[in-house]
Amino acid sequence: MRPLLSRRAWLALATAALSRTRANAATSDELRRTLPIALPRDFGAHPATGIEWWYLTGWLQAGAAADPTHGFQITFLRSRGEVAPDHPSRFAASQVLFAHAALSDLQAKRHLHAQRIARAGFGIAEAKLGDTDVRLRDWALQRHGPPHADAIDASSAHRYTSAVRTPDFALQLRFDATQPVLLQGEAGWSRKGPDPAHASLYLSEPQLAVHGTLERNGRREPVTGTGWLDHEWSDALLPPTAVGWDWAGINLDDGGALTVFQLRRADGSALWAGGSHRPRGGAVRTFAPGELRFTPLRRWTSAATGASYPVEWRIESPLGTHLLVAAFDAQELDSRSSAGTAYWEGLSELRDAHEARVGRGYLEMTGYAGRLRL
Repeated sequence: MRPLLSRRAWLALATAALSRTRANAATSDELRRTLPIALPRDFGAHPATGIEWWYLTGWLQAGAAADPTHGFQITFLRSRGEVAPDHPSRFAASQVLFAHAALSDLQAKRHLHAQRIARAGFGIAEAKLGDTDVRLRDWALQRHGPPHADAIDASSAHRYTSAVRTPDFALQLRFDATQPVLLQGEAGWSRKGPDPAHASLYLSEPQLAVHGTLERNGRREPVTGTGWLDHEWSDALLPPTAVGWDWAGINLDDGGALTVFQLRRADGSALWAGGSHRPRGGAVRTFAPGELRFTPLRRWTSAATGASYPVEWRIESPLGTHLLVAAFDAQELDSRSSAGTAYWEGLSELRDAHEARVGRGYLEMTGYAGRLRL
């Protein structure tokens, strides 16, 4: 068979790939030199980095319900374009913003979602510096609080507000911090692979107290609940041999917070794993890669994409053995028309070895509908 590319072309591609790898490593070192994380500055956008997201998840109780009635996801993602930031054209896509919103109806076992994409500028899309203020048309996420570093120490120094409106539902929510900001990894430096070049700066805010309104089918009702926020930015997040990741952020019933994740190879084996546990009022324990083990137990196959997702997991960690079980199976989000990928993201329950619930949170699984490309 005739080769698709000449030897010279293959060498050029290989050289370019090596240059990108070296550039990523250098940029990753520069990213690490921005430590320590400084607040409120690092609540805001970091447009010099390749990719960044603000990611809110949690559960809601509508009206007088005693148990959760809905799960929700609101994500704003910023990506640096290939165009130089000083390009003279206002139409140059130096920054692109994506937004995803999803609602899981636990009673109907129905998953609703919507997505948006726009280049930054023109008053349409913006992720501001200095503090959380992200907008994409009429979807928004903002932080409100004291303009100093108390937010990392005080238990309730600030709050977030977010509003999204889709053809199927609308959310207007307030998220009040009840605990200090949780810095993942080493003071916010979170490794994502054997090579230190693959890492992110990563902060979380678990146990957020949620209040607001849910509008659906012409009916508007008050909701309360518990949420989780992740803010992460990176230049080289995904190692070349990784196809995707499995991640869970769990608000524990005892007030603690559990984060677990693994990056997978194409054969399903773990390339890297990490996470943390912070007991209520206690210090963060960061997990080493060898301290976590993910074992898939039951799978669900999407009729839309053909992807097969593990919707039940056994997770072994320094906290013991737990089961992570999806609230219901069909919580796939097909964002191939915006971010270019399909992934599973849904409300899930953490159970102990006796199958008693010990927490709730969100499970995210990427790379099952094809290799994830950031």
